[in-house]
Amino acid sequence: MGTISAAPGATVFIGHLRRRSCLGLCDRHRESMPAVSSLQLPWPTRRRWLYVPDKRLKRELLRLEFVAGAADSTSSSPSVAAGDKTLIPDDEFSIAKVSFGVIGLGLGVSLLSYGFGAYFNILPGSEWSALMLTYGFPLAIIGMALKYAELKPVPCLSYSDAVKLRERYATSILKQVRSDVTRYRYGDEQHLDEALKRIFQYGLGGGIPRRNAPILQMIKEEVTPDGKYCLVLIFEAKALKLSDFEQRQAKFASFFGPDIAAEVGKGESEGLYEVRLISNLNANPPSSSS
Repeated sequence: MGTISAAPGATVFIGHLRRRSCLGLCDRHRESMPAVSSLQLPWPTRRRWLYVPDKRLKRELLRLEFVAGAADSTSSSPSVAAGDKTLIPDDEFSIAKVSFGVIGLGLGVSLLSYGFGAYFNILPGSEWSALMLTYGFPLAIIGMALKYAELKPVPCLSYSDAVKLRERYATSILKQVRSDVTRYRYGDEQHLDEALKRIFQYGLGGGIPRRNAPILQMIKEEVTPDGKYCLVLIFEAKALKLSDFEQRQAKFASFFGPDIAAEVGKGESEGLYEVRLISNLNANPPSSSS
């Protein structure tokens, strides 16, 4: 094969090229083509190149990475309510939040089951069967009694801004109320039973029948618009009216006082009423600089 010379700026195609063009060029197989200017090539073989400076290319790549990272972080991060109203779950461990009825009943039934199995030689440890049966019976009975008499804790919704104020500005009585209603209790008919009995005067003149007593459903910790710590008691009382709570507003304040102001109002749904116990310890909250 001879050498092929081409003018400067021209393109030479050599090798296997199969093409049909409107100019009547024939198929060529392993043949050399004459020098053809790139401007004379048909449209499918033309290529357009866009020159992008290095600095501009780097800026565009960084911008795309930033946008992609921001989109990922937005989709993966949890939503936070405006005004620092993030709900903080009440998941701190406390022995008072454990049901002793479930523990006693489960332990007693386990000892009884294994004790009977060992006594009849179904399970190993026949020499310990009498001991397991001896302790299994009372544990199971105590567990059943506790389970029957237990009063489950009520849910507590705590906002982050209220949690920050609790230790410093909540009164000792408000802290005790929150602790009592968020743990298991035994023998009580309902939470805050003694308080409600004195406030609503069950069966007395001017009071209400005990069957109409309000039932505590939930509590909330929040901050009032003027920056005070507030514990909200949410009751269910379908047989009562808002006026029954309003005329006892002063009694709520005096019973859970001192340094407490009480406000009552309707709840979010029918039959629910809210009693807001506002602490006056931070009536003039100090500035952050102090």
